[in-house]
Amino acid sequence: MEDQAKTIMIIEDESLLLEAIDRKLASRGYKTLPYVSAEEGLAHLQDTTHPLPDLIWLDYYLGGMDGGQFMVELKKDERLKNLPVIVVSNSASDQKKNNMIDLGEKAYILKAQYKLDDIIVLLENVLKDESMQQVDSGGS
Repeated sequence: MEDQAKTIMIIEDESLLLEAIDRKLASRGYKTLPYVSAEEGLAHLQDTTHPLPDLIWLDYYLGGMDGGQFMVELKKDERLKNLPVIVVSNSASDQKKNNMIDLGEKAYILKAQYKLDDIIVLLENVLKDESMQQVDSGGS
């Protein structure tokens, strides 16, 4: 099953950036689910007719529901609470990072510190780690 394309949900409210992320991930063989709002992404995830993505790329600052609120909503749903999420943001206070860690995010990445290709490498490492955990462990 390793050759089956992984699916990544992208939640990013800057449409040009969303398109760039979407194109870059698709060029690397990923299936993508691009959304410009947390509400749209959450509605997709809560629709049980859709398969779950392998990972969620989440911008923290969004119009409407922000990344923190999105994570709270994920944790309320037994089916969604263990989805791996990486937060990609323009800023990060220690308090915000700690709050997101408490909510279960896998990585908190500052956009300004990385090129898009570098963020995708970090994302791939999270996906690889998630795959290893599924194979190697029976639980936490």
